[in-house]
Amino acid sequence: MSINHAILGILSWKPATGYELKKIFVESSIMYWSGNNNQIYKSLSHLLNEGLVGSEVVHQDGSPSKKIYTITDAGVKSLKEWVSSTPELPEIKNTFLVQFAWADLLSDQELNDLILSYEIELKAHLIMEKEIARRTLHNPDRNPREKAIWELISENIVSSYDQELKWVQEVRRRLLEDNNNGRKIYELPN
Repeated sequence: MSINHAILGILSWKPATGYELKKIFVESSIMYWSGNNNQIYKSLSHLLNEGLVGSEVVHQDGSPSKKIYTITDAGVKSLKEWVSSTPELPEIKNTFLVQFAWADLLSDQELNDLILSYEIELKAHLIMEKEIARRTLHNPDRNPREKAIWELISENIVSSYDQELKWVQEVRRRLLEDNNNGRKIYELPN
């Protein structure tokens, strides 16, 4: 994901400070980004220099001044061009799959513990994503189509975690039996 495009997208919804942008990134499931505050401000500076965003300093009584960023017409045009470009396929970066690839090095109990811990994490994340979808904290709701789009995004995220949970449960089930000779590969703990 391009942080510049995500910033333009957020600013097309509402004006925001750099701090507010960071908060939206941290709390959002769809705008995955692992950068730091400096990266947001670098991107804002770049977007400002390119004329894609504008800024206004707002003075506050008893608080420090804050800089509020807004998207310009050129920024809306740039965002629309990006949105209408050919989408990239999702990247599958799943650390568990890398661990699992060499899980034969583990004892039966260690393998079971690995799978169980991943399953527990997935269940917790699934609950969290359902709650995020329910609250719709950072979803624009300017018209019915936009609301439907954001609901579909939330459904995609929830279904991804749900599918991964089903897969890991199938992994546990299939590893219970060695299909080649019918013997149990490992026993589940009671």
